[in-house]
Amino acid sequence: MKKTLLGLATTAILASGAATAADYKLTVPHVSNLDSYNHQSLLVFKNYVESRSNGAISVDIYPSGQLCSNAKECLAGIQAGMFDYFQTTIAELANYWQPIGAFDLPYMLPNDRVAECVYDNEEFLGDVRGNILKTAPNSRLMMVSNSGGWRNIATTKKQVKSPADLNGLKLRTVPAKIQQELVKELGAAPTPIAWPEVYTALSTGVVDGTKNGIVDIVQNRFQESLNYIILDGHAYMGGAWVFNDKKFKSFPDELKQVIIDAIDAQNQYLRSYPKHREYTAYEEFKKAGGTVYSPTAEEKAAFQKAAAPVRDYFAKTAGADGQVWLERFQNEIKTCEAKLASDYKVQFK
Repeated sequence: MKKTLLGLATTAILASGAATAADYKLTVPHVSNLDSYNHQSLLVFKNYVESRSNGAISVDIYPSGQLCSNAKECLAGIQAGMFDYFQTTIAELANYWQPIGAFDLPYMLPNDRVAECVYDNEEFLGDVRGNILKTAPNSRLMMVSNSGGWRNIATTKKQVKSPADLNGLKLRTVPAKIQQELVKELGAAPTPIAWPEVYTALSTGVVDGTKNGIVDIVQNRFQESLNYIILDGHAYMGGAWVFNDKKFKSFPDELKQVIIDAIDAQNQYLRSYPKHREYTAYEEFKKAGGTVYSPTAEEKAAFQKAAAPVRDYFAKTAGADGQVWLERFQNEIKTCEAKLASDYKVQFK
């Protein structure tokens, strides 16, 4: 009798487990560590998806390059259907659809509110999504969020206050033409280095500096080598999150909505993280002996003037379609600036 009851109980438990097992599984790799904002944001995504779908969707996160070691490999996995969701850069997507490189041009976006307004325009982003799907099959752009705050120039041996101060220095860049052209126009030598190798490159003197946000710098202990930073704010550097298009379309509409809402919750985390983390990050940079320099309006204008030819380079190399998207991006920025200006007037009353 006991054996029979035990057998029936075991069968019931197994049947119950089978009934509640997830109908869909998402495989989500990333190349950052467990403390990174990308990983933490994916925990927000995972919690939302699994709880709001009542367990119909499970999310497996693989950090620190466990499944793919760089953006190129991870995006290839998305296209092949091996992975389902991944964060990359605008620069990386430009390797597939060059016009999106306009979003990476220096000194275009003036502040967080304008950037968030632009990237929250679903009609605008939807058109971008359609073009990327044509050239990078199965790579469905879901959002452009913040990837660690505004990018500034940080150096190891000298304080930079003007483009002339960069002459002869080697700056680490991502392997993207726009970023490399920016460094060239500012008078330095661009040195493409993969993210996992930046710490060693700085500490061994392979490069004299890098272009990163303070959150990334401190989170990866770059302040052990970097001694100076100028807050030129040359790039918002949006993080582009792509989903396996076939997997997304396989969901019923109610679960598609769960995925979209989960990504929105994740986006809120990613946008807020650098805002609340920047203060302590700058304090940590200073405690390590680093100097933070805020340029005057005239000094920042000098950087903007020096970087202006980068837009001309983009216009020449991206073709007619690139020029159209550059103008559309500029118009989106102007529209958002006008909207904010109107909001200010209402609140000033």
